[in-house]
Amino acid sequence: MVWQKAHKLTLEIYKATKIFPKEEKFGIVSQIRRSSSAIPTNIVEGFKRRTTRDYLHFINIADASLEETKYLLLLAHDLGYLKDKEYKELLCDYEEISRMIGVLEKSLKHRL
Repeated sequence: MVWQKAHKLTLEIYKATKIFPKEEKFGIVSQIRRSSSAIPTNIVEGFKRRTTRDYLHFINIADASLEETKYLLLLAHDLGYLKDKEYKELLCDYEEISRMIGVLEKSLKHRL
């Protein structure tokens, strides 16, 4: 399920950011943890909403948080906080989640 993949990505990001510089604790570390955790949070919250339209709204928010997370991963990589291998692995997770969200979004739009 997409929320489980997003949860896994969030856990990987928390793990990766543990070794970021201390001065980034309230900067990129806080931002990327917040954006990544918003992905599964919005997916599961949307699932419990009463209407398909509400669910779709939360899926759109999750998708936006996913894009924010992608940019923050790029920033962390370019700043030298993520090694190439780790960055590429996280990007693969991002791409899979993005595809899954796209399929879910399309399915929900057909129900409207």
